[in-house]
This record gives sequence, C-alpha cells and structure tokens, in this order.
Amino acid sequence: MRKLSAQFGVLSLCALSLAGCATPGEENRADSYTAGQVNQRQLAQVVTILAVMPARVQVSNAQNQRTAQIVGGLLGAGLGAGLGAGVANSTTAGVLGGLGGAGAGVAAGSLVGSTTMVDGVSITYEQGNQTFNSAQVGRVCEYVPGKAVMVQSSPTETRIQANHACPPPQGK
Repeated sequence: MRKLSAQFGVLSLCALSLAGCATPGEENRADSYTAGQVNQRQLAQVVTILAVMPARVQVSNAQNQRTAQIVGGLLGAGLGAGLGAGVANSTTAGVLGGLGGAGAGVAAGSLVGSTTMVDGVSITYEQGNQTFNSAQVGRVCEYVPGKAVMVQSSPTETRIQANHACPPPQGK
C-alpha cells in the first residue's frame, strides 16, 4: 500500500506541475478571437479615442476552478491513501482514506471562485458625431487618445484595437 500511496503522490505532483493556471479574461481582450471569427469579414471603422480610464472586469474563472478540483482530488487521494495505510497499516484503510481524501480535495478545489476580476479599460470614443464608451479587458498603457481601429463583430460588440505599446517591464 505504501507503494500505491507513493505513486499517488508522484501523480499528484505531476498533475500540479502540468496543470498550470489559465489566465482568466484573455479570451475577452480586443485582440483575441474565437475560431469562428478567424478568416471572417468583420466591419472595421476608425474611431477617435477621447479618454482611457482603468476599469475592473468580471470574467469566468471556471477553468482554474476545474483545475483546482482535479489537483485537489489527486493530492487528497494520495495523502488520504498514505495516511490511511500508514495509520491503520491496512489496504482497506488506505483505499478508504484515498477515497475520503479525494472527496475532500475536490471540495477544497471548489472553493476557487467561478469568476474573478481582471484589469480592464474603459474607453470613451467618438464615432461620427456620437460619443460612446466600451469597457474591455486590457491595460491602460495599451491605449492613448487619438485614432484607433474598432472591429465590430455584432451590432453591440466592439473591439477597439490597442493603439499604443506598453513600455517593457523594468529589468528586461
């Protein structure tokens, strides 16, 4: 049973190192497209950005939540099996400990929220003789007042493309 517990521990460490957390909100950036939007004609217009302000955007964190549940279940199973077998010196106790630990690990992984807040921008822009605002996932340094391209894939969805490059991080 100790061999089985050691295998669970190695498997859990592998899962933890390979799981890697997703970056929530990346799919909502103005420069991110779905497979269905690639090679598709979309209306593009030049707009004038009047103001750029920081914003916070609530996005899905479901992928990180699922990863936390899987890793929690694997770690819990390995730990539970090891403790069950070690304390009771019994295969049955090891199996039951593994099952209990897996359940507890999945429950603990469920504590990761299904949504999270990410940095965004609130862009006020002029189109024709009207003023609009568009909140987007992005960084304030990616936008400056002036001309920018707005891609419109539906009547209500606007993706204002970055019109400025952020300075490189210090020390690179």
